[in-house]
Amino acid sequence: MRHELRHVRAFLKVAELESFTRAAAELHVSQSALTVQVKQLEEELGVLLFDRNKRGVTITAAGRDLLGPLHRLVLDTEAIVSYALDISAVRAGNVAIAALPTIAADLLPRVMRAFMRTNPDVRIAVQDVVADKVCELVVKRAVDFGLGPVNRRDREIQAHPLYQDHLAAFIPATQGLAKQSEVTLRELAACELILPNRESSVRRMLEAAMARARITAVVRHETNYMPTALALVQRGLGVAILPESAAGTSMDGIVRVPIRKPAMSRQICLLQRADRRLSPAAEKLLQALRKEILTQTKLR
Repeated sequence: MRHELRHVRAFLKVAELESFTRAAAELHVSQSALTVQVKQLEEELGVLLFDRNKRGVTITAAGRDLLGPLHRLVLDTEAIVSYALDISAVRAGNVAIAALPTIAADLLPRVMRAFMRTNPDVRIAVQDVVADKVCELVVKRAVDFGLGPVNRRDREIQAHPLYQDHLAAFIPATQGLAKQSEVTLRELAACELILPNRESSVRRMLEAAMARARITAVVRHETNYMPTALALVQRGLGVAILPESAAGTSMDGIVRVPIRKPAMSRQICLLQRADRRLSPAAEKLLQALRKEILTQTKLR
C-alpha cells in the first residue's frame, strides 16, 4: 500500500509545483527516483500524466481529471491506516460478546466499567442468551467470543475454562429453609420450585441430577430471565434454584443457601472459533475479564 501511495504522492506534488526538481526536493528524494515513480504510475494507469519539455512539465487533461480522485485516495488511505493504528493500540474498535444472562447482568458490567475507563472509544455489544445460543453465535462469527458452558462438542469451537458457577437455592427469608447453612436437593424437591425454562443449561443440569437421585419435584413457575425468578421469590411464590451468580443488587427478602447432596456446578468457559484470532480490543477486554475473575476467586 505504501509503495503505491508513494507514486501517487509523487504525481500530486509534481502537479502542485509543476516541477520535478522542486517536487523531489520537498519529498526528499532524487529527481531521477521521482521521475521513475511518476512513470510507473503512468504505466499502471495507462495514461500520460505530464507533458515534458525543455521549459518544464505541464499536466495533461487526463492527469487533471485524475487529480481529485487520487487526492481523495491518499486521504482515505491515510485515514484507514490511522484507524488501523488506533485499533492496534486499542484506541478504537468494536467487540461483540455472547454471554449467559447471569454473566451479562453481573460479571460483564463490572469488567466493562473498568475497561472503559482506559479505553473509552471502544464499543462493546453484548448479547445475553441461553447456552446453546452462545455457541451458535460463536460458530456463526456473529460475536468475537462467548461466555458460557460447553453443551456440545464442536471442532470449530475452542473452550478455555474460566471458573465454576455453582447452583444455589434462593429462598424467601421467612421460610424455614432460609435459616439453614445448606440444603439438599431432596429438601428443595418438597418446595414449590421456580426454575429457568427448559432451554436453560441450568434446568437441564438440575433435571439430570434429580433423575440420578430419583427425586420428583413440583415446578410451580418457569421464567426466561433470572431477575424474574428472584422477583417471584421476593413475593413468596416459591424457591428458585439458580446459579449463585444470579444474585442481583436487590436481594431484599431473599436468602441464598448453598445446595449440597449433591453440589451442582457448571464450568463457565471462554468460547472462540478455532480459526479466529481476537482483535486487540477484544484481547484486552478478555484480559480484564480474567483479572476480575481472579480477583473474585481470591475474595471468596
